[in-house]
Amino acid sequence: MAAGGGMNAPIQPNAVAQAAHDVRWQRILDCVALKQPDRMPTAFYATFWLAKKYGGISCKELMYDYEKTKELAERAVLEFEPDACAPIVAAVASGRSLEAIGFKQLQWPGHGVDENQPFQYLDREYMLADEYDEFLFDPTGFYLHKYLPRVASAFEGIDQLPIFPGLHYFRLINGIRPFAKPEVRASFERIIRAAEEVETFAGHAADFNARIKAQGFPLINGVNAVSPYDFIADYFRGATGMMKDLYRKKDKLLELLDKASIFLTRQTIATARASGHPIVMIPIHWAPDAFMSDKQFQTFWWPPFRRMLLGLIDADLIPMPLWEADCTKRLETIRDIPAGKCIYWFERTDMVRAHEVLGDVVALRGNLSPSLLTTGRPEEVDAAVKHLVDKVWNKGGKLILDAAFGIPDETPVENVRAMYAAARRYAG
Repeated sequence: MAAGGGMNAPIQPNAVAQAAHDVRWQRILDCVALKQPDRMPTAFYATFWLAKKYGGISCKELMYDYEKTKELAERAVLEFEPDACAPIVAAVASGRSLEAIGFKQLQWPGHGVDENQPFQYLDREYMLADEYDEFLFDPTGFYLHKYLPRVASAFEGIDQLPIFPGLHYFRLINGIRPFAKPEVRASFERIIRAAEEVETFAGHAADFNARIKAQGFPLINGVNAVSPYDFIADYFRGATGMMKDLYRKKDKLLELLDKASIFLTRQTIATARASGHPIVMIPIHWAPDAFMSDKQFQTFWWPPFRRMLLGLIDADLIPMPLWEADCTKRLETIRDIPAGKCIYWFERTDMVRAHEVLGDVVALRGNLSPSLLTTGRPEEVDAAVKHLVDKVWNKGGKLILDAAFGIPDETPVENVRAMYAAARRYAG
């Protein structure tokens, strides 16, 4: 039985399903290697669209009801028949785990926002401007004593743990006394309960992944990661703090970016290998043209991320950054990676221009307009797909068709059907 008792054992693919799976997966790998597949592959990624438009349930139900979420996600994959699918259950069914850990960086359906609204990130300073040195000197100590208690209530209590470096000989005996404190023990007990819920969540996510694979559909990625700059800007300093640090804490920021590029790469390699899947999705938040100057991008953002990309590539992984918003001005810079090793997923960047600049370096993914998908008619979606086929795929581009950032929550179902039908019609 998989983790999270009560689930059926994953079904095993029959020969026909296994063959279909292998053909679809090879299309993705051919695109990555800049080879021409037998047809243009498609990907499927959706979150709250599954609740709002496809399943007729609340966003809260999607996040809390494991079985219903698996059923809806599996039904969508079987209907649209993409060449690869995101690990959807892992992406959306985290409500019980978030609640168990007392997560503070997010509001989610029924917990801070209406049960029919998507989750919202709370952009705050979770590391103060004067704490760079503390983080740089001892990242693990900073996590235990400062960061984790700030971002999740289950950890409120471990801030009273001892300072571990320096404990030795008889000092080690005296040093463990904080473990006897009631608040520390209560924190560990809550962490254990939360971990048990996360284990259940992971079991359901694995069950969904196994079921779609058994029906002939590979995953498009196994795990997610984060770029060094976004890691600090989003989850530690916050938008305002980070923008000030570009001027006030330049040297400390560069030092932390260098260190983060190392430990994030190591963590990502270990997690990806544990997943058994080579593709790593990396949502990119702070690279867009409007967020910083080109000089700042080439000083702060790109160098540590490029080092991370190269580290993942050296580990035989396939990085798949999702370049959010418009990154057209970054294209010449971000082409400086080994050819045939990555997938670049673009949200709003001009895909024709992306193909012109990057077509001999990376496979592309995306990028039907969210506004078109939500407000357009099926025939307009059809025309938009044909445009990408004519201007990118038929020009030699290795394109994996998808929406800009997955299916927008308000997209009519008939428009999604039109997208996948058009992909098979024009590039099948």
